[in-house]
Amino acid sequence: MVSFLFCQYKTNGMIFCRLVIFLQAIPEIPFQSILRSSTVEAEQVNQLTNYFFLAAAFILALVSGLTIYILLKYTRDNSSSKEEKVLSSIWEIPMIGIPALLVAIFFYLNIRTLNAIHPAIGDEKPDVVITGHQWWWEAYYPGANVSTANEVHLPAGKKILLQMKSADVIHDWWIPQFGNKVDIVPGRNNYITITIKKPGEFYGSCNEFCGAQHAHMRVKVIAQNGEDYDQWLNSLQQPAVSEKTFFAGKKLFIEKTCGNCHRIEGTVGISNSGPDLTHFAARGTFLAGMLENNLTNIENWIRNPQDIKPGAHMPDFLLADSSVYAIASYLNSLK
Repeated sequence: MVSFLFCQYKTNGMIFCRLVIFLQAIPEIPFQSILRSSTVEAEQVNQLTNYFFLAAAFILALVSGLTIYILLKYTRDNSSSKEEKVLSSIWEIPMIGIPALLVAIFFYLNIRTLNAIHPAIGDEKPDVVITGHQWWWEAYYPGANVSTANEVHLPAGKKILLQMKSADVIHDWWIPQFGNKVDIVPGRNNYITITIKKPGEFYGSCNEFCGAQHAHMRVKVIAQNGEDYDQWLNSLQQPAVSEKTFFAGKKLFIEKTCGNCHRIEGTVGISNSGPDLTHFAARGTFLAGMLENNLTNIENWIRNPQDIKPGAHMPDFLLADSSVYAIASYLNSLK
């Protein structure tokens, strides 16, 4: 279940809000927490956050204690003397000095953390270029000149540079266990460095409202050790293997102009307007993590895309069931 609060500003100055809830059969996603730092950079950010919590707890305890003390001492004045009380200025020093000291300390800690996690961009080329689309993620690997979609593979134990850009509107890249969120703004390149501590699977989403299917714009990051990552990257450079039995589906894919939006290596489809489908069947999910990647779901998507993901740029080609099955079988064979 996915839900979000939709608010609309009315001309009469009122704001109308409603809770929109989507029920969708999606693959199970493990709980993701910002407190489980899976990168060196996230660990540094969380360490700074813990310092903030400690300082806040200290101030809360101090203010609460002084408040209780004053209430108990001065709520009732039992003294018979009515002489004027003289306020002491001795407390002014710690009341001004302690906050000023905390501001100075956290200013230093913030600058130190920013310098540690912020990439120094010069002539260094990014390891991976992440592009946000409505409503899916593209990952391009410049060194190998290959692309994939929504399932991003990264090497573990190595500091890597990600370049972030948008193909349309403002998006926001956020993997909770990686710590940093990065705004992705059209016409501007943003950068982030991450050092994933160990192999694993991590899930994230777009964190900036970007249109009708914002809630269904998720991303999966698969961190692998060096050998497995190199093997995966090498497999991505190989042409997709499709048996001759799926020739009819391949022919329909070309005839129905699917290649105008999608790229499949070895065919006339070379566009990157939509996700690269060269090794489509090797992904566990599709539609930005919305559906499991199996033949039935592929058929349902091709048959009526707007029924599954309203607002998506995939048109309904009104294909016969036999054509839908042939294209779906072809795509399901692209390992």
